Amino acid sequence: MATKTSQPLKTGAEIKNKELKIFLIGMMGSGKSYWAAKLKKKLKIPAYDLDNLVEIMEERTIAEIFEENGEAFFRKEETKMLKLFSEKKQFILSCGGGTPCFNENMDWMNKQGITIWIDEPIDVLVQRLMVEKDHRPLISKLNNHELANFLAAKLAERQLFYSQAQHTLTGAQISEPSFLKIVEQHA
Repeated sequence: MATKTSQPLKTGAEIKNKELKIFLIGMMGSGKSYWAAKLKKKLKIPAYDLDNLVEIMEERTIAEIFEENGEAFFRKEETKMLKLFSEKKQFILSCGGGTPCFNENMDWMNKQGITIWIDEPIDVLVQRLMVEKDHRPLISKLNNHELANFLAAKLAERQLFYSQAQHTLTGAQISEPSFLKIVEQHA
């Protein structure tokens, strides 16, 4: 009896000339930057971190922007930087946790390319963020219990936007083969 073999996933070389815009969304600590870097190596296309780009453009940290100009200013600059990606043909963009929730960014990203919500459970986020608190101004002064409550409240606020993503990966589904399968569907 013959067994059906599945098609191998396309390599970076095979998708070189195709438009491939990937937006990774989710809560802080969900692994957006980690997966952007992994996919960059596998697909051989550029990867960017939206928060880092805003910091470079503004020549100051996000904490400084929030403190000096407020969140509304930051969100305006974040959206401006996001929209610059309409000019690019291929990329993986790790978006800030709040990016999809402002200025109709989620609608825009869905029209531009592939949106993937990396949906890790709160306890996993807490475990990851406990060691990063000093580098994240929104959570730097929270104990672990407060951190869990903060993340649960933020997720409740953002879930409406995150759930509009074309794809959602949760828990054990968050793996390189799962990301590549999604990309394959669009490549």
